[in-house]
Amino acid sequence: MRDWLYVIAMAEPPDRSLSESDEAIMRATYRALRDHGYADLTIKRIAEEYGKTTAAVHYHYETKEDLLAAFLDYILDQFAAAVHDVETTDPEQRLDLLIDKLIADAEDHQDLLIAMLEMRSQAPYNETFGERFQQNDEYVRYMLRTVIDHGVREGVFSPVDSEHVARALMTIVDGARTRAVVLDEEDTLATARQTAAEYVDAVLLDD
Repeated sequence: MRDWLYVIAMAEPPDRSLSESDEAIMRATYRALRDHGYADLTIKRIAEEYGKTTAAVHYHYETKEDLLAAFLDYILDQFAAAVHDVETTDPEQRLDLLIDKLIADAEDHQDLLIAMLEMRSQAPYNETFGERFQQNDEYVRYMLRTVIDHGVREGVFSPVDSEHVARALMTIVDGARTRAVVLDEEDTLATARQTAAEYVDAVLLDD
């Protein structure tokens, strides 16, 4: 059996270390997206949050699309780091914590959810964005499959098609995030978290 920590290490996306300036621009981009949304986002507004000129931003990123592609990479890396900070190797606990990261933690970042939904809506027309969102989805599903497959091998979870279960869980996650933004439903994320737990109980823990 492959060592569980080795499996987790192999799931980590490529390291994309940022310079201090790049990190500051990413944080400025987040604040600008939070305050203005995707439609009204400009390099000028990002530069204002960065505290420097637009030329200083363009020195690192030639176009707004280049910058936002880097921002999507940054968000993926932040999520990956949060997942890898989870210390437990118990499959049930790890899956529970991973779902928390996907659903419950999103409640504290409503403005970012709105901005990300706006950017996701551009994915069918913007190949760069589409590739980033596809990468993010594939990575998260890989993490879910890895945890589920480990639980099956350990006899903790029932034998299942882990890809199907991962896609079902992501359907719950994506639906909840969309409803939380579009309909501004206060209890959407909490409902989704409970639904995900019920699904896990019924499919993975059903004796």
